[in-house]
Amino acid sequence: MSDASTDSAKRSPIRRIFRIGAWSLIAGCLAFFLGFLAFVYTLDRFEQPPETRADGIVAMTGGAQRIGDAIDLLAKGYAKRLLISGVNEKTNRDQISRLNPGQRQLFDCCVDLDYRARNTIGNAIETRRWAETNGFDTIIVVTSNYHMPRMLVELDHALPNRQKIPYPVAATIDPHDWWHNSATAKVLATEYLKFLAVWVRTRFEDDPEDSSMAYLISRGAPSQQASAHTSVH
Repeated sequence: MSDASTDSAKRSPIRRIFRIGAWSLIAGCLAFFLGFLAFVYTLDRFEQPPETRADGIVAMTGGAQRIGDAIDLLAKGYAKRLLISGVNEKTNRDQISRLNPGQRQLFDCCVDLDYRARNTIGNAIETRRWAETNGFDTIIVVTSNYHMPRMLVELDHALPNRQKIPYPVAATIDPHDWWHNSATAKVLATEYLKFLAVWVRTRFEDDPEDSSMAYLISRGAPSQQASAHTSVH
């Protein structure tokens, strides 16, 4: 056999591996992009009232619109109590109520503030504690439209036996605007990656409170003990 034939025979497996790797990369990128499109175009673009009432409402901090919408739902009788989860320790009840001056009486009787949750995992943990304490079986979930899929995965993992009714707030981002708005595309792509990571993580852990992965992601406990002046009440 000539040297040229020998070199060709040696390179053939390398080329085959390279081709397989290249096609695998292309297939992976295509699958990711198609998944991203499915994620984006299933997000709600408009807010609609819940089709049914519930025992409680939980609103995730991250935007005044979320809290305002949750207060409106409470005022309209869609639930008996509201939990605002993930409140900053420097924010008190009066400051939040001033954002909704017409509903001050609801803050005095029917709104609980959670200062413990540090992230979405913590939101789910604190929602579970609140639902169990109050004996709630159905919960309306209020958060941004792009955050809702990840939030529901966390809640289904933490509260598998309770009904969640999504109320996505669509005031900040139009998901269909991603292809000509780089800021929107960045937010949605980041959220899609987080959604995939959460979906995978929750397949391999039993409880977020006992999860070393959740602890690692949160760089500490996802839900920490609040100080005396910032406890849920």
